[in-house]
Amino acid sequence: MPIPNLTIIGESINDSVPSTHKFFEANDIAGLKNLAIAQDVGGAGYIDVNVGSRTGEFLAEMVRQVQSVTAKPLAIDTPDPAMSEAGLRAYDSARAGGKMPILNSISELRMEMFELYRIMPFMPILLASERMENGAGQPNHTAEEVYQTALRMVRAAAKHGIPVDQCIIDPAISPIGADTDGRFHCLMGAIRLIHGDSELKGVHMSVGLSNFSVMIPPKRPDGSPSKSPLESAFLTMAVPMGMDFVIGSVKRKYQLLEPDHPAMVCLDDCLKLEGFDVIMRVQEYYTN
Repeated sequence: MPIPNLTIIGESINDSVPSTHKFFEANDIAGLKNLAIAQDVGGAGYIDVNVGSRTGEFLAEMVRQVQSVTAKPLAIDTPDPAMSEAGLRAYDSARAGGKMPILNSISELRMEMFELYRIMPFMPILLASERMENGAGQPNHTAEEVYQTALRMVRAAAKHGIPVDQCIIDPAISPIGADTDGRFHCLMGAIRLIHGDSELKGVHMSVGLSNFSVMIPPKRPDGSPSKSPLESAFLTMAVPMGMDFVIGSVKRKYQLLEPDHPAMVCLDDCLKLEGFDVIMRVQEYYTN
């Protein structure tokens, strides 16, 4: 059964995915449209459209092409303001049943993208992994830094007419199989802080979920999957604290797990460990 109240933003139409990159390089628009159809049928709530470093005109055409085969709303996925504008101008909200698109992503390093809301209302994904400090961009390393950045960005969104319940905070997820510097601790702490702030009541949260298991082999020695259970274990922890969107795959069987599931035990242990001990614990999970 799907996880209640969890919306999947289908990740497949992304130039960074090797199999999708081949479609882009071959200008195989039909193949890209088939990816949109498959994700629609597979249960995606939104279809992500990321054309990499191609032109705004190309992104606009991809928005039109994808909307020609699905009535699901889109996530226009580019950090480039000019490309974002082109994608938003091409988006047909009527085709999506009146639903506004998602714009992924705005950070404190590119706050001018909020101005695009005048062209087409959108749900912004607010990237909280980096902040502007003394005129320069800085990565966030602690849960408090992520939380404070998220809070400032939600307040900035409000100044542009975007209410808190229209904002999606991305607290940033990192590969658990290579986590020597406490990124998982930071992530869970930030989610907890965001969820506990009454000023952020109603805000949404999302992560690029496939990043969590990118360093993990697909199967354990007994042939059972290893990636999707770890992703489901993360969701089991995060969904009760407001994680209600993920950029992910409709092919993965995300589910809420019991506390004694091996993947849950693994992540619980990881929150008690530091440094290379986290990597060793994850390796123990997928090799035994």
